[in-house]
Amino acid sequence: MLDEEIVQKQKARNLLSGLLGESSNRDFHAQLNKLAPQAHYEWLLQQGFTEKEAQRIRWLSKDMNTHDQYMQDFLTVFEPLTRWGPGDDSDTLKAISQIPSKASSILEIGSGKGLSTCLLAEHFNAQITAIDNEPIAVTNLAELIESKGYAEQVTPICASMSELPFKAQSFDAILAESCVYIMGFEEALKQWQIVLKADGLIIVSDLVWLTSKPNERYQSFWSAEYPAMTNVDTRLMQAKKLGFEVLDDFTISEKAWQNYWQPLQARVNELKASMPDSQAIKDIQRELDIYQSHDGSQFGYHFFVLKRNAL
Repeated sequence: MLDEEIVQKQKARNLLSGLLGESSNRDFHAQLNKLAPQAHYEWLLQQGFTEKEAQRIRWLSKDMNTHDQYMQDFLTVFEPLTRWGPGDDSDTLKAISQIPSKASSILEIGSGKGLSTCLLAEHFNAQITAIDNEPIAVTNLAELIESKGYAEQVTPICASMSELPFKAQSFDAILAESCVYIMGFEEALKQWQIVLKADGLIIVSDLVWLTSKPNERYQSFWSAEYPAMTNVDTRLMQAKKLGFEVLDDFTISEKAWQNYWQPLQARVNELKASMPDSQAIKDIQRELDIYQSHDGSQFGYHFFVLKRNAL
């Protein structure tokens, strides 16, 4: 009993030390994000962090004390890369093929540098609004659409996905690739459907388990990185429970993963020597090791094409 008490008091001491800025509090944030994600998020807001900072502490740095340096290193890695998440034009085109040709307004959430934005502009006559909360990405997107002649059709906005600055029932369709985990699948659908017209579409991709018995290594990694990760059937059930009709669902291709991790690995290799102590570099490499070791049967990003039932 005394040994147990000593262990608990040591944990408490480490926690207080971390909160006082004397040591890392990564374990604290990881545990809280796993056990009570919404409470964790709200607590970070109470500490004075912005919505953007709070989400990035939850999903990226996991440490209030070193957050600024972590994000500086993180953006140093990602800024020159074209893709900031797994994806391929063929997968995106398959998903957006369900959008009616008569659609007049489309919203893209988490647009990054605008690869999918350009596909939307190329295949639809609709007015397209593309939002991302990273100013660098929005600047790059604006430059891309200008160079391709889509400036009059596409409106880039720096905004938060959890506080959409639009009126109710503004869009015929919403596209959000590889970013729904930030808010959580169900919470995102609840909030985003407010700005969706009756019978409108929400098209999202989310990381899911593709097996009922995942490898222990992958299970351990993703339980820490994405505690709410689940299987396809659960996501389908959640969508239907929220009143959506499932028009299509499919797992993205291996090429989509390669499009992402190969340039990212090259960038990490380029920076390792000059940033040997960077926690961001170490975390990115750990994730890259997971990507490169899996054969596509354990986990993957899965598209869900969902139609909002008329009110």
